[in-house]
Amino acid sequence: MIASYLARIGYSGAKSPTLATLAGIVRCHVETVPFENLDVLLHRPIRLGLDALVAKLVDARRGGYCYEHATLVAAVLRELGFEVATHSARVIMLRPKAECPRTHMLLTVALPEGTFVVDPGFGNLAPRAPVPLDGTHALLAGDEHWIERDGGDAILVARTAEGDIRAWTTTLEREFPVDFELANHYTATHPESSFVQRLMLRSYTPEGKLRVMNRDATLAGRSWQLANRGELRDLLAKSFGFDLPEVADLAIPSVGPWQ
Repeated sequence: MIASYLARIGYSGAKSPTLATLAGIVRCHVETVPFENLDVLLHRPIRLGLDALVAKLVDARRGGYCYEHATLVAAVLRELGFEVATHSARVIMLRPKAECPRTHMLLTVALPEGTFVVDPGFGNLAPRAPVPLDGTHALLAGDEHWIERDGGDAILVARTAEGDIRAWTTTLEREFPVDFELANHYTATHPESSFVQRLMLRSYTPEGKLRVMNRDATLAGRSWQLANRGELRDLLAKSFGFDLPEVADLAIPSVGPWQ
């Protein structure tokens, strides 16, 4: 599994459990494996078993959302000898903390240099570098992330062109696969879940970061609207690295009818 995963993300560096290795794997993963919730909108089960994740994200060269990305990366890092803990977070970008369930999965990795947040599945704002838990800013290719503290909570902050965004908050309590199975079921099936309501895609292309929300796409300062499902399928093949004929039947509840 390790060899096929590293080939999938294009990582050919050292495999020893060091900060340099971690940084290289995180960057390659985020820039290579897309963020997407297509299976949710196609009413397919999101399976978090390692065999299923390898089949989808590695062999089929698909993407996924946080539970898929984080579970796969945690397994890879542990196999390479890293000390990894898994955590849940509340996404607080749009609503107060008290209104946000724990529907995000992230990792922390303990190293001699300190403890680092690894969050490969946070969509458009996923850090491409490990983020120090001590509040030091992580800077990479125009991206900037850091951790703020609010009492016992750790908050991921992302600097964007529109301003600083407080992205999620976590208590850093260690959680287990059964916890993520429960949250994954809610996220993928509950009618109020944003993943059930909206199409959300992100990939890195030679031109920059490509983002899609429902039918609206942005890339390198250019914005346009996808005219139909056929255009979406072409975009997946060209810029996300996979073809998915089933998008011909894709429905986006928050958009309503489209061709």
